[in-house]
Amino acid sequence: MMSIPEELPGGARGSRVTLRTIAETAGVHVSTVSRILNNQLGDSQHTAAPETVDRVLAVAAGLRYTPNPSAKSLRTRRSSHIGVLVPTLTDIVLATIYEGIEEAAERHGYSTYVTNSLDDPARRERQTATMLARHPDAMIFGDADFHSDFLERQRRKGVPFCLVSRRAEGFLSATTDDYRGGQLAAEHLLQLGLVRAAVLAGKSFASTAIDRTAGFLDTFRDAGHPIPKHLIRYGPFHTLGGRESMQSILATGVPLDAVFATNDFAAIGAMGALRDAGLVAGADVAVIGYNDVPLSAAIPIPLTTVRSDHNRMGQEAVELIVKLLNGKQPASVLLPPTLVARESTLGVAAARAAEFGRV
Repeated sequence: MMSIPEELPGGARGSRVTLRTIAETAGVHVSTVSRILNNQLGDSQHTAAPETVDRVLAVAAGLRYTPNPSAKSLRTRRSSHIGVLVPTLTDIVLATIYEGIEEAAERHGYSTYVTNSLDDPARRERQTATMLARHPDAMIFGDADFHSDFLERQRRKGVPFCLVSRRAEGFLSATTDDYRGGQLAAEHLLQLGLVRAAVLAGKSFASTAIDRTAGFLDTFRDAGHPIPKHLIRYGPFHTLGGRESMQSILATGVPLDAVFATNDFAAIGAMGALRDAGLVAGADVAVIGYNDVPLSAAIPIPLTTVRSDHNRMGQEAVELIVKLLNGKQPASVLLPPTLVARESTLGVAAARAAEFGRV
């Protein structure tokens, strides 16, 4: 490896190292240095002779050169940033999606920054404006409102973007096939002979809630067991919301075999409401959730749930963005869900089989 001289051109040691510093030290033109260093994340063929490339890289490493992102963005009109907006930063599902976004973005040479909208329309507008003021190359929205014109207005601004987790008609997205996920939940309960079901449907403006609920309801209806509207409750995707929704359903006095919640935490809240009512989840009433968060398998009555690959979803969103920035027109990504059966539903079937055997 070549050594770096103690006396650097222009008194550079101790000051910011520039491309000219590297060029003078390596004995090449500054344009050669620029070509070599700017092609390290791309195709480095034909930038210079191999020995020249090695010499420039050795000098840059020896001088501990770091690129100036502001100067680069002025030259390329790219900031190498992707802005990400999610409903909340405390949700494990959204955190896992963001981890996937960050992994893929780093792989492609992008940095990311994230903030939350709390699903509040006014905050969504403010946070998006703040992000766009930083001139990102693209945006990823994880908080799409299925009924809002917000996304159409963003499209008119000309900044490339895609959706993640939630979809909206006419917009590029990386999501799970949530309609199919709802079907899987319904098919599982029907196979167990559990036909008197209620639904904790989640947020009425989120495609995740809309699609999961529709898949479940359609499957029950097609099997000859339509679910009445008073057994469908919309509410927040968290434990308290699930508990309150389940309490309101139990207050109707309608006997239940099962409850499907479109979110695992809502399902866990429903299990608490059942316990308060003197019922045992997984014995008296089957409970099934959605997402397969780590807690689902660790609670005293392990939760049957529909699994989504959230990390991959985040990575797929970045791949869509990269294709957009390269002038391509990619299609939306729809990941397949899978059902994970555990005691919260299987226990009910086992208990009923045992009861039948005693008759």
